[in-house]
Amino acid sequence: MNAHSQRWTRLRLAWLVWILIPGYLLYCQPVAYQPTPPPKREMRAVWIATVLNIDYPRTPSTNPVALKEQYRNLLDQMADLGFNTVIFQVRPTGDAFYPSRFAPWSAYLTGQQGTAPTDSFDPLAFMIEETHARAMEFHAWVNPFRVSMKLDSAALSPQHVRFQHPDWVVAYGGKWYLDPGQPLVRQYLVDVVGELVDEYDLDGIHIDDYFYPYPTAGEVFPDSITYSFYGFGAASIEDWRRANTDELVQQLNQRIKAARPNVVFGVSPFGVWRNADRDPQRGSRTRASVSSYDDLYADVLKWADRGWIDYVMPQLYWNIGFAPADHLELLQWWSRQVHNAQLFTGLAAYKVGNNAEPAWHDPMEIPRQVDLNRRNFQSQGSSFFSARSVLNDPLHLKDTLRSLYRTWALLPERPNLEVDPVRHPEMKRPRFRRGAVSIRWRPHESDRDRGNLPAYYAIYRFDGQGVGDLNDPKHILALTPLLQNCDKYEFLDFDTESDATYTYVVTAFNRAHSESSPSEPRIIWRKDAGVRQARLE
Repeated sequence: MNAHSQRWTRLRLAWLVWILIPGYLLYCQPVAYQPTPPPKREMRAVWIATVLNIDYPRTPSTNPVALKEQYRNLLDQMADLGFNTVIFQVRPTGDAFYPSRFAPWSAYLTGQQGTAPTDSFDPLAFMIEETHARAMEFHAWVNPFRVSMKLDSAALSPQHVRFQHPDWVVAYGGKWYLDPGQPLVRQYLVDVVGELVDEYDLDGIHIDDYFYPYPTAGEVFPDSITYSFYGFGAASIEDWRRANTDELVQQLNQRIKAARPNVVFGVSPFGVWRNADRDPQRGSRTRASVSSYDDLYADVLKWADRGWIDYVMPQLYWNIGFAPADHLELLQWWSRQVHNAQLFTGLAAYKVGNNAEPAWHDPMEIPRQVDLNRRNFQSQGSSFFSARSVLNDPLHLKDTLRSLYRTWALLPERPNLEVDPVRHPEMKRPRFRRGAVSIRWRPHESDRDRGNLPAYYAIYRFDGQGVGDLNDPKHILALTPLLQNCDKYEFLDFDTESDATYTYVVTAFNRAHSESSPSEPRIIWRKDAGVRQARLE
């Protein structure tokens, strides 16, 4: 049984599990819980954190074999659970998980900052290839301003920005940070991201909530001198700080799109933009101790409104009904406020079974949060923080995800990207080979002639004769790896029964996940007693 067939079998088993779970809930709870079926399109992402070796690598090494084995194992588990997007932290603390002109090799990768893996191994190129091979996207996660986790500089490489440009760096809260108010700092970060999009075939650039640092009691962020030089015209230092992050985000977007128009740029801000007591007109009905706008100086709504970012992924790390910051309230608030960008939500896998709030000890908290997302017309998926928390399997979270993600999910279309459409594939006559139905196709002739090859394909299968509902994801048999760029394709379906009839179609997708019309359908009839025939329609 090949990998696609194994996944199909698992998904069918997961479907049965999901049917049983609601029945148990109906018996135990006075109010029936009817989950929304999995949608055809949904981002199912997971953050893979490298800072402090939270997720990868579990053991730093210079050995490419060890690093590859750890990543493949982690990725296989994520794919098995149904995830379709990896958000991987490539630059945790002013260092890099790839050869860079602007940063030393990360100590979290090899064990010592500035030490490279052996054999000229490029982990990032490897990870992108492996991720695409599993029909998953790879978003490079960059921490822009934080450049250390402590003030001890002895462990830093001479190539680290702390030594290369000491006038750019300030100490705050026990860490080193780049000073966002300096124009050269912002240009440096644009160059860092530019290197990534120039050198690697990424699907996305991702920045999290760390812009200006979270407040530290008894300390003031030391940028008063920078403000005296560059703050002319600003109404306040707070407005000036927001203008600095505005400028960085705008410049990053321009640099990304100039190099690769198909790469999305997303931000995952702190889950509260602003409390209503600070902004009665636009603030949320929350009582968060900090906010993205007032404390981190990140005006994410402006960035979305002006088209500087392609998606917003607020970190809604609170449970449903949590009085200071209710998950449902915030989901609805972001849904009303985000315009001109796609909306996804960040979910707190790390709190499951590991928090003082009783809700996080209820195994249905995460399913309810995912269901709220699916019922919300604006939100188009979620990301879980983080991979290790998922794999630790608190409250059987892995089984929960297998049920929630029991069918394949296409990523949502990206209307902001300027990518040429692709046409329907050209299917060939089916045949039986190696005990399986062989489905073969080529890119459409016009796409081949223009060199506009599809990014990937979806194979649909329907029981009986005729094409059924293409919007029902249970009919998606498999997705091909991303960016194979082949002239000919073949998929072997081992999961068929004797004396049965199946109809197959294949669709093509571009980098913006726009789907072509289906190919001409092919109908397969498996005659009993081992005699197999195929006929076309």
